[in-house]
Amino acid sequence: MILPSVRDPRLVTVRRGGTLTDPDHHLLALWAAACAEHVLHLFESARPEDPRPRAAIAAARAWVRGELPMMAARAAGGHAMGAARDLRGAPRHAAYAAGQAGAVAHVAEHDLGAAAYAIKAARAAVPDAEREAAGRAECRWQRDQLPAAVRELVLDDQRRRNDLCWSVFDC
Repeated sequence: MILPSVRDPRLVTVRRGGTLTDPDHHLLALWAAACAEHVLHLFESARPEDPRPRAAIAAARAWVRGELPMMAARAAGGHAMGAARDLRGAPRHAAYAAGQAGAVAHVAEHDLGAAAYAIKAARAAVPDAEREAAGRAECRWQRDQLPAAVRELVLDDQRRRNDLCWSVFDC
């Protein structure tokens, strides 16, 4: 479970009673898509014929551009998570990252799900002795991709939800 029991109004859209603007919601979706895409090869190397995770990332970006309704992006995210179900390790986590990226259109807080699963994928892709270093490197890469407008919001949210996200944001 990556979503908190008490929602942070900064990550709830204005339409739903929060303070998150559409432009910032879009930035979170694009960042989540970048995080998921960074590890997508780990899924595609295991299941090259399965387009669902890549489609979820594309759906997130299409939603940002106004080319796809929120429900379609959310559905694509669900299909990507379905691609993960019978897998283990890095490919599974990479597919979940893509699914979470697609779901950001529906609930902005799924941005950390995409990031956290991408870190888990990076960790699972290397030998045990290298896992912590790989996770920290992925976390730092993700932070380098954060748009300035949402950087402090995401970093604060990572501190707040780190325990819910398997403590992967200690980098």
